[in-house]
Amino acid sequence: MNDFANTDLLFVDDDDEIRKRASQYFRDIGCEVSSAPNGEAAIELLSQRVFQVAILDVAMPGMNGIELLEKIRGISPETEVVMLTGQGTIETAVQAMKLGAHDFLTKPVRFKHLAAVVQRAIEAGHLRKENRQLRAVIERSRNGNTSGMVGQSPAMQEVFRLVERVGPTDKPILIQGESGTGKELVAKALHQASQLSAKPLVVINCAALPESLLESELFGHEKGAFTGAASAKEGLFEVADGGTLFIDEIGELSPALQPKLLRVLEDGWMRRVGSVRDRRVNVRVLAATNRDLGAEVEAKRFREDLYYRINVLTIQIPPLRERGDDTLLLADKFAGPGWDWEPAAREAIQKYSWPGNVRQLMNAIERAKILADDEVIRRRNLPPEITAKESSNAAPADFHQLDLAALTRARVVEAMRQERGNKLRSAQLLGVSRRSLYRLLEKYQVTDDEVMGS
Repeated sequence: MNDFANTDLLFVDDDDEIRKRASQYFRDIGCEVSSAPNGEAAIELLSQRVFQVAILDVAMPGMNGIELLEKIRGISPETEVVMLTGQGTIETAVQAMKLGAHDFLTKPVRFKHLAAVVQRAIEAGHLRKENRQLRAVIERSRNGNTSGMVGQSPAMQEVFRLVERVGPTDKPILIQGESGTGKELVAKALHQASQLSAKPLVVINCAALPESLLESELFGHEKGAFTGAASAKEGLFEVADGGTLFIDEIGELSPALQPKLLRVLEDGWMRRVGSVRDRRVNVRVLAATNRDLGAEVEAKRFREDLYYRINVLTIQIPPLRERGDDTLLLADKFAGPGWDWEPAAREAIQKYSWPGNVRQLMNAIERAKILADDEVIRRRNLPPEITAKESSNAAPADFHQLDLAALTRARVVEAMRQERGNKLRSAQLLGVSRRSLYRLLEKYQVTDDEVMGS
C-alpha cells in the first residue's frame, strides 16, 4: 500500500454504513479523514480546511454530488475530487469530468481499488502544485550571485563542514552573521545538500516589506481580504510546499506575526489573510539574522518558543575581516577572468577591514572595473574609503549607512562641476580615461543640466 501519511481526505455519502467503513479504511492506511452525510455538511467542513482529495457520492438528498462538485471547484479548486455512484450514466460521468472530477467510479467499489484511485488523484494534485510552484518561483526569482561559496580560511571551512553535516536533514537552521556576509548563499547550499533540492527554494526578506504586506507574502490572501486584493494569491509557504523557505532578517518579524509563524512550524497548518480555512503545508524553514536573537528574547522583542523552534542548530558566518586571504580569493572571483591587478590594489584590499563584508567587496570591485582604463584594476580605481590611510579602522556598524553608488556619483558630479562640464579635464581630475568617464556618466545618469545648474 502506498504512503498516505498527512493526506487530508473528505468522504461524503448519505449511507452511514459505507461512510463509516470507508472512513475507517482510509484512517488505517494513514489518511486524516473527515466525513459528511450530505453536501451542506461537506461545505461546512470545506470552509474550515483545505482537503487534498474529496470522495463524493452522486445520489444524495438535497444537494447532490454533481452540485457539490461544482461548489467545491469554486471553494477549493486545489482539491481533487473522485465521484461515486450506484446509478452511473455516461451523461453524469461526462458532466462530472467536465466540472473537473479526477475520476468517476460505479458502486460497489472495493476499497483497495478506491485507494489506488485516490493515490493517483494525490499524484495529479502534486503535479499541478509543482507546476504552480515552478511558475511562481520563476516569477519571483531575482537576479543575484548564483555561484557557490568561496573560502579557504578555517572559519569558512567550519561553515562548509556544518553545511555538509546538517544540510541533508529537514531541521530548521538559524544562520547568523553581519550584513553582507553571504547568509543567503549558505541557505542555498543547505537546500542543495538536502533531499529537498529538487523542490523550490523560496526566499523572503522580512526587512524589505511592511508588516501588512509581509503577512500576505508569507501566508497568502483571499480575494477582497484588503483593499487592492483583486484576486486570491498563494503565500510563500504554499509556493515552497515540499521544499525550503528561507526567511531572511527574521529578527525584524513583528510580534503580531511571530505566533502565526510559530503555528506553521509546530503543526504545519496555516491560514491565508482573509480566510477562515486552514491549509496544510510541509516546508523546511531556514532563517537568518544579523541580530543577536538571544538578546532579543531577553528583551522580550522575540518569542522564546519561536527562537528555539527555528534554532535547532546555528551556523555563524564569519565577517570578512576574520577570513584572512579569502578576501583576495573573493576579489579575483568578482573581477572575473581576464583581469589583472596592480600590487598596490591587492595590498589595499587585503589591509582594509571590510565593514560591509562580501557585499561591500563585490561593489568595490564592480566600481573599480568601471573606472579601469584597461583590464587592470589599480589602487586609484578603488573607492576612497578603502585606499585612505584611516580606512583600516572603519567602524563595521556604520557601513549600512554608506551608499557606494551614491559616493561614486557624487564624486563624478563634483569633478564635472569643478571643470565646468569639460569631460577631458574631468576625466584627468578623476584619474580615469574619457571612455571610463562616459561609462560613469551613463551609468549614474548625470546630465548636463545637473552639472551646469549648480
